[in-house]
Amino acid sequence: MTRLAGKVALISGSGRGIGRALALKLARDGARIVVNDLDEEPAAEVVKAIKDLGGDAIACVGNVTDADFGDRFVDTAIKTFNGLDIIVSNAGYTLDGVVQKMGDDQFQKMLDVHVVAPFRILRAAAEPIRLFAKQEAAAGEENFRKVVLISSMAGTHGNAGQINYSSAKSALVGMTKTMSKEWGRYKVCVNCVAFGFIETRLTKPLDDPASKIVIEGKEVQAGVPQSALSALPAMVPLGRAGTAEEAAGGVYLFCIPESNYVSGQTLIVGGGVSI
Repeated sequence: MTRLAGKVALISGSGRGIGRALALKLARDGARIVVNDLDEEPAAEVVKAIKDLGGDAIACVGNVTDADFGDRFVDTAIKTFNGLDIIVSNAGYTLDGVVQKMGDDQFQKMLDVHVVAPFRILRAAAEPIRLFAKQEAAAGEENFRKVVLISSMAGTHGNAGQINYSSAKSALVGMTKTMSKEWGRYKVCVNCVAFGFIETRLTKPLDDPASKIVIEGKEVQAGVPQSALSALPAMVPLGRAGTAEEAAGGVYLFCIPESNYVSGQTLIVGGGVSI
């Protein structure tokens, strides 16, 4: 538990799935974690799991689309751990539909959660990061910080029935490249991970009750058709969907010191899928 000892990591959507796997992985390496989920119970469970490992964590429960969430998220890290070293914008969901049947609200919801929410978190982090970097430079210290935005192969390659989700996830690639240029002077590496088909509740079969999630008190149908699941062995060179732990591994690469000279990049974690 030394590779990330003393680092403070904020991970949105870390009460379940990929975010949870990443939180535990970073905690095992010594990072202190600010855990976020819509619901208190899964966030508290992850905090407990990290403390059981001998690590340290605190929950910041809430919807990332709330106007004040970014400030609250960053403030939690500063006030609790007096640091801000790793930001992973992982929270999100899908709300599929073909273009001719999609209303403005359905389209906007994907922009809000996948684009506006990460923007607000980064905006809230900007001044603390500037001040930390200034203090470190004055002391002759070199400290690299990491930001990882979570995109999707729907954003890098497009996906029928997901014009809202694909558009939002594509925007994160541009956000990554821009922020890597703005924050390079502060020694912040900003990268993007685009997931392929990963086993989470968003990729359960449509008839699986677990594919229904609750957002803002409303039930949302996520999941994918069984036909898509059946086609995975032929579509994915590695022959299967990835696990949450494998997906978290792709993000982890951008959080550790070995990637200190990697910035502005998009890594596809998709089992070999390239088109």
